[in-house]
Amino acid sequence: MTPSRPPVDRLYFSGDPEADAFLVREPMALLLGFLLDQQVTVQKAFSGPLELNRRLGTLDAGRIAAMDPGQLEQVFRERPALHRYPGSMARRTHELCSAVTERYGGDPARIWDDAKDAADLRRRLLDLPGIGQMKADGLLVTLARRLKVALDGWEAVLPDQPTLGDVDSEEALARYQDAKRANKAAQRAKA
Repeated sequence: MTPSRPPVDRLYFSGDPEADAFLVREPMALLLGFLLDQQVTVQKAFSGPLELNRRLGTLDAGRIAAMDPGQLEQVFRERPALHRYPGSMARRTHELCSAVTERYGGDPARIWDDAKDAADLRRRLLDLPGIGQMKADGLLVTLARRLKVALDGWEAVLPDQPTLGDVDSEEALARYQDAKRANKAAQRAKA
């Protein structure tokens, strides 16, 4: 299969044009952004990969996997911290990079470029450490609708509800975040 080439020059997840463009150019950045997207704003999560790259000089999965986990945690804790929970997220980043190195030779784009179809890609994403159903759904929509990864069977795996992958502008990000807050508030009210 020919590796996919992104049809867009940036995503609209971080609010920083440089970080948003990095998410398109660097497949590991995209994965890490989704990994970091919990208990922080979307903007914080998706600006994290660019900052991690600045601090380490690379997002090479093999190099990060080979790092001492304590050293990676210190990098996450440098001010400003890369995440609200730097220790936990450093550990999850190490685990994700180790899995990408072991399973895909350190090339995260192989997760989707080598997938047989969209169902296989979904399985591959869900098999990654730190990627659950919600993150996998967002990644699937991003890959299908924003990055135009060509796979058969998208309609069978794409979620019915809106995801971060549907965001295609700064305004759409604001609407997505408003809807997410409203949904969480409704869930709390039910509880």
